[in-house]
Amino acid sequence: MTAFTVGLGCDRGVAHATMREAVLAALAQAGAQPGQVAAVASIALKRDEAALLALAGEYGWTLRFFEAQELAQVEVPHPSETVRRYTGTPSVSEAAALLAAGPGVPMTALIVEKHKHRGADGRNVTVSIARMEP
Repeated sequence: MTAFTVGLGCDRGVAHATMREAVLAALAQAGAQPGQVAAVASIALKRDEAALLALAGEYGWTLRFFEAQELAQVEVPHPSETVRRYTGTPSVSEAAALLAAGPGVPMTALIVEKHKHRGADGRNVTVSIARMEP
């Protein structure tokens, strides 16, 4: 069974329901099931983000956090100057998904690139999914 990593970026204070909707929609787009997720990853700034912690706990997913300088070294298809301004890296979700998938995983492993979702709470979540190399 193929395993996947999920990279997440989000507005501070996003609702758990908004994050779940975003991740489940991205998994559906990838043709993947929650049980195939090996890890969820984000920027270290989100280490205390309640919705992220709750979602990982709900599904029993391993959480990985990366520093901005680690994420900034990953080549991604959709870098953002806005994201760089706020976080110090041009990519959170894409870079985190790739880093969590393993060392040297190519950009082509991204099967969902920057799926954006705005929830009923008015907050945004960005989800990227990478296929782990066997």
